[in-house]
Amino acid sequence: MARIWKFGKDVDTDQIVPGRYAPYMLKKGQDVKDYAFCEARPEFAANAQPGDIIVADENFGCGSSREYAPEALRRRQIGAIIAPSFARIFFRNAINLGIPLYESSEAPGLVEDGEEASLDLEINQLQTANITLDLPSLPPFALAIMQVGGIVPYVREHGRFPGEAA
Repeated sequence: MARIWKFGKDVDTDQIVPGRYAPYMLKKGQDVKDYAFCEARPEFAANAQPGDIIVADENFGCGSSREYAPEALRRRQIGAIIAPSFARIFFRNAINLGIPLYESSEAPGLVEDGEEASLDLEINQLQTANITLDLPSLPPFALAIMQVGGIVPYVREHGRFPGEAA
């Protein structure tokens, strides 16, 4: 079972990983994943487990276009992020890294922080002890990228970007 990590609206990339923890500023042996939400929510950096699910309110990932913010979440092996809306650049960066993103205006009001949950990516369904929530299907291009683990593996496998003529 995964754990729900609930956040409010307008979670920006500085909250996800403050700028001073950029990968190029870290000492040898440190990993940016260890700084995910290290100031905004220190228990996340210490306790988030692979497969855990972030549920947030609108405009998740706003702010600067730091690609290491979604990279920290990918390295932390977050199972998915569910929010009513995402900042455009964060959305694309996260998809390119293979992080499943779901837009749902219902989810933030239905789940509790710390609640155990499971997410079935095959049928796009979030389940807790109290709810079963059908999530919208991922866009075909995003699904294709995520199925192989990100844009780099996709291009290696197909020799092109999704939607590009063969």
